[in-house]
Amino acid sequence: MNCAWDAYLNLLPPWIRSFVDQYGRTTLQELRLRNGSPPQLIMGTRFVSMDRPVTTEDISYCINAASQYSPWSAATSSQGYITAAGGHRIGICGLVTVRDGTITGISQPHYLCLRVARDFCGIADRVFNLNGSVLLIGPPGSGKTTFLRDLIRQRSYKKQGSVAVVDERGELFPIHKCGSIFDAGPCTDILTGCSKESGIEMVLRTMGPSTIAVDEITAPADCRALIYAGRCGVQLLATAHAYNVDDLFCRPIYKVLTEKKLFDHIIVLQTDKSWRLERMRFVQ
Repeated sequence: MNCAWDAYLNLLPPWIRSFVDQYGRTTLQELRLRNGSPPQLIMGTRFVSMDRPVTTEDISYCINAASQYSPWSAATSSQGYITAAGGHRIGICGLVTVRDGTITGISQPHYLCLRVARDFCGIADRVFNLNGSVLLIGPPGSGKTTFLRDLIRQRSYKKQGSVAVVDERGELFPIHKCGSIFDAGPCTDILTGCSKESGIEMVLRTMGPSTIAVDEITAPADCRALIYAGRCGVQLLATAHAYNVDDLFCRPIYKVLTEKKLFDHIIVLQTDKSWRLERMRFVQ
């Protein structure tokens, strides 16, 4: 298991760090900071709280540490999150600002969810020889990003062509000055910080991949880009939010993916980190 743990601790106000380090170094999944309430550590089904309440200053400290006043990070906060160094993700809630019907930012953040990015090599070993396009689904917290990361690595080490990763939020393979923090494999190329729609078109044109991987299909534009890539003969690895296959088929945004027969296999993940492999069935 790999984790940029020190980078995570540096996001926190100093008075919280030693407690989090003591209780959560190897097992922490999320840290919840709510203005006026004690910090809450979530480690699977186990919850641990501190005694001292969180203040507005503590919330601001985390956001400033995560964004480092970066314009790109500030822009993503309008979507309710910031991706920090090490691939750690901070979800934000509070009072939003709206312009012309579009959310432009969160002017008064009061609630944070700081998710720990951990890399587990080998969790996709059972599907090492799985060919074709694969869609991973599961509810929040089921480990879709973590599983996808290892699936990408497995494909890369097979050395049957290159894998292009369009890492819109910088969470799959966080980049520092020497390259990715996590092992991406010897045949993986990573494009970070642009939309999936633009990124897929770019890597198709410039990198000639055999496989394209993206995390979290959330918009019709994502689906259109994946369909275009699939028609170009590229295999796909992707994740989507759905509790099970029936739930997936009930969501209009994903219906087009099944109609176009874009994926060959589906991996269904659960919050207890179990999973099962299914053949994709198609709707008419």
